[in-house]
Amino acid sequence: MTERLPCVVASAVGGRGTISIRRARPADGPALERLAALTDRRLPPEPLLVAEVDGELLAASPSGGGEVLSDPFRVTLDIVELLRLRSRQLSAAA
Repeated sequence: MTERLPCVVASAVGGRGTISIRRARPADGPALERLAALTDRRLPPEPLLVAEVDGELLAASPSGGGEVLSDPFRVTLDIVELLRLRSRQLSAAA
């Protein structure tokens, strides 16, 4: 990792349980639809990266970068920043 997370984000991430950043799978459909409904927005274009905390999907973004969809009723700043960082890493590796 060539970029460091801001201290505030690193601190918030440190207080969480297990965080997973991965590509979305077909089984994520219901959780992604729930996120879209909570935010009253459409799902970003596929392929998607998703962020889970302790097995709960809290955010999603297009793999190539773009607008992030996240649960508006949960604190997700740290998760959104991790998704953006991973997206940049994947773009740089391509």
